[in-house]
Amino acid sequence: FIVLGVQRSHHIQVILVMGVLFILLASVLAENQDYYSLLGVGREATTREIRQAFKKLALTMHPDKNPGDTSAHDKFLQVNRAYEVLKDEELRKKYDKYGEKGLDEQQQGGRYESWNYYRYDFGIYDDDLEIITLDSGDFEAAVNSGEIWFINFYFPRCSHCHQLAPTWREFAKEMDGVIRIGAVNCGDNNHMCRRKGINSYPSLFIYRAGQKPEKFNGERSKDNLVRFSMQFITTSVTQLWQGNVFNEIESAFSTGLGWLITFCSDTGGNRRAHTGFFHEGLIKVGWMDCTSQEQLCESFQVTTGATALFPPGSSLDQKGSVLWLNTLDSKEIYNQVINHLPDLQLELAHHRWLVSFTFGDRTSTSNEYKKLQALLRNDHIQVPVFNCIADSELCQSLFIHKPCVAVFKGLGIHDFEIHHGKDVLYNIVAFARDSVRAHVTTLRPDNFPSDRKEPWLVDFFAPWCPPCRALLPELRKASIQLAGQIKFGTLDCTIHHNLCSMYNIQAYPTTVIFNGSSVHEYEGQHSADGILDFIQDLVHPSVAVLDPLSFTERVKDEGQIWAVDFYAPWCGPCQALMPEWRRMARLLSGQILVGSVDCQQFQSFCQSQNVRAYPEIRLYLGNTWQGYNGWHRDAHSLRAWALSSLPKVSVDLTPESYRSQVLSGQDHWILDFYAPWCGPCQHFAPEFEVLARILKGEVRAGKVDCQAHHQTCQSAGISAYPTVRFYPYLETGRHEHSGEPLNSRDANVIADTIRQRLQQLSRRFHNKQKVTRSSPQV
Repeated sequence: FIVLGVQRSHHIQVILVMGVLFILLASVLAENQDYYSLLGVGREATTREIRQAFKKLALTMHPDKNPGDTSAHDKFLQVNRAYEVLKDEELRKKYDKYGEKGLDEQQQGGRYESWNYYRYDFGIYDDDLEIITLDSGDFEAAVNSGEIWFINFYFPRCSHCHQLAPTWREFAKEMDGVIRIGAVNCGDNNHMCRRKGINSYPSLFIYRAGQKPEKFNGERSKDNLVRFSMQFITTSVTQLWQGNVFNEIESAFSTGLGWLITFCSDTGGNRRAHTGFFHEGLIKVGWMDCTSQEQLCESFQVTTGATALFPPGSSLDQKGSVLWLNTLDSKEIYNQVINHLPDLQLELAHHRWLVSFTFGDRTSTSNEYKKLQALLRNDHIQVPVFNCIADSELCQSLFIHKPCVAVFKGLGIHDFEIHHGKDVLYNIVAFARDSVRAHVTTLRPDNFPSDRKEPWLVDFFAPWCPPCRALLPELRKASIQLAGQIKFGTLDCTIHHNLCSMYNIQAYPTTVIFNGSSVHEYEGQHSADGILDFIQDLVHPSVAVLDPLSFTERVKDEGQIWAVDFYAPWCGPCQALMPEWRRMARLLSGQILVGSVDCQQFQSFCQSQNVRAYPEIRLYLGNTWQGYNGWHRDAHSLRAWALSSLPKVSVDLTPESYRSQVLSGQDHWILDFYAPWCGPCQHFAPEFEVLARILKGEVRAGKVDCQAHHQTCQSAGISAYPTVRFYPYLETGRHEHSGEPLNSRDANVIADTIRQRLQQLSRRFHNKQKVTRSSPQV
């Protein structure tokens, strides 16, 4: 401004600068606006609730509906971006922990669908209470729960799917309570649908636990769908008559089961409505034909069409203990029966429980839990109800302050795990089955591993956090595989604030490994495999953690080849790279050293190394380095890039050198017959170099280009690429022209096979020598 020397210009410049700053500030505020606030949902919102909220906004904010608003496109991009992140489990985890800076900039996107798509094709069944929308996160838990599921796999733009939708809704209302009716959007769950073999839409399948899915191929009318569904109802309906009625009822009472009996005038009756509601082991279902059993019906003082409930403990002689249901509506019958079933009591004799903790209320949800006993009977899990108002001391000692269900695993009253998933029957069943086998404990101040005598993995979480809930089943899987090596626990930070503050927990989920005096925060994919790899790497580190001093001493001065990852913990792509980087390091073991530098901790050092973005992947040989510019950041692609820097051990063979050195020479050879255009050949090339290094000094390695030397490969009998052949040599023999085929593509496996083969040949040769020396000379 001083250079201008004009006061008026100075004022203009100030105004312009202020204007630019205002625009930039508005832009920053817009970019940093909370995604949950943009969609108008809470941080605990389910995927379905997020979809519903986005659809409402899309129908009003879409640029197609606001043609005169020049900012409509940018506004809708923000809302669309918020939806794309929050609907994706992995992106949502990163956003919840690190905000927008934890997301990959390449995933920002700038595309969205037309208004008509959101109006007609988006979230077809989200507003239907009788239809449960399943995704890849809860599909397996649902179909393996023990209930019968009829699933509609659809695609949003499929016209036949839209034609079926009204019928599917009517069908769902008709079958509500009999079986579960679900829908899977194969547009959002493409990979899962492909795995399930779904190749046309709509595809309708019946699922029963432990059995092969059955596809519906008939005309898609409501009556046909009902008929198809009912053939899978397994609840047996017993015909009662004078010769069996009393024995059947008394036998059920002795096992703690009641009876639901319909008295009708023919063999048809209205039995279908009652059968599907009740799982085996919950209640017995029967019917009596009052046309042929007229006197028997009269002895029960009933009229045709009546339905009676005989609860457990009632008596045929005490008419007051029998409940008469004056309705033929299946749902009313179901609700009355469930309400009159007795609550299961907490029996300390049973060592595996799924306990429903209540606070004195009897809600419809807790009544639904009564089905759990039948569903979990084969798992030997008891399902009692415990009233925390009646015994508040126990609930307070367990820090249970609201209704919940928890699995007690048989190692004492304080060894339990609370369910934090969806409060629906199929999710609770899956939790119970997984939890009794797993080794995950709910932590509290009295059992928190503060002394750290044993290694522990502790997951600090909040129950309202969907990524936290998604991680819990993965922890159970990992705990089973690592049983006896490390203990697993979860700490609810909404209850135990002080403990979480003590360990500086600022985002959920935060997973920490406590190993003696060492504390390691887990950074990687929130999956069982990712956790297993991380723990394995703690025991046998494959990646060296470098600081400025060790980087200078080891990477710059030792003269060895190093692969180094410069990263920042908040960087989304860096987190995605970490498990692949560790896997790559294990694959490169003994060939290239692998390290990583935390540029958040050593920011000035990274700047001095001209690291401008994260992750920055480099290969160092002393003071020279080359960066990785490849598109793929998986372990095998990174390994191939790193190995390409090493001096080549294998040799390229020509027809002449193949004949003279391999077929007529006196060395053992391993050959890779390949074609330059062959993708699997390119993938195998670095593995073959690893093999060449492993066998260096024992077996020579060669490569034959079958595109350039077609006749040579044809004479060797090569018909596919890559083909690996072993050509051994013995002093008394010659190579076979075709060599010995090797089917593996793993360097270590091939090396072991060849060494075993060489030992066999050596023993055979020495045995021949012994025979020759011991033969009598003429």
